[in-house]
Amino acid sequence: MLNARRDTGSSTLEELTEQECLQLVGPGGIGRVAFGGAAGPTVFPVNYRLVDGRVVFRIRKGGTMDQSLQSGIDDLEVKIAFQVDHVDEESREGWSVLIQGPAHHVTEDELRAASADVESWAGDDRDHYVRIAPQRVTGRRINRI
Repeated sequence: MLNARRDTGSSTLEELTEQECLQLVGPGGIGRVAFGGAAGPTVFPVNYRLVDGRVVFRIRKGGTMDQSLQSGIDDLEVKIAFQVDHVDEESREGWSVLIQGPAHHVTEDELRAASADVESWAGDDRDHYVRIAPQRVTGRRINRI
């Protein structure tokens, strides 16, 4: 499948395939999670890793994100967004990837099986792991021409 390109003057905006997006976020690093919180749309930075095709990060039990991700209704999935990008402002090149899907608390058994050692963005007592099972993966790359 060919990627769609759009000319933006002296740059080209290219749509990335799902495989390209997952390759870009694969090494892990710092991204952002977005979800509907009690006070409205909420975005937090997180350290993450990609484990078995899923985004894994840590949160604090009882914190804002933990409370927002628990619906209290069996089998109701809370969908959230995860975004990561890399931008070189000087060259005006970079990429951005958006992953959307349901968030699930990771069990101890799943954690051991995945060997998902993820540092917490804010440190302290963020010892609960969350994973996002991607249902939609999109991305864009901008290149100078």
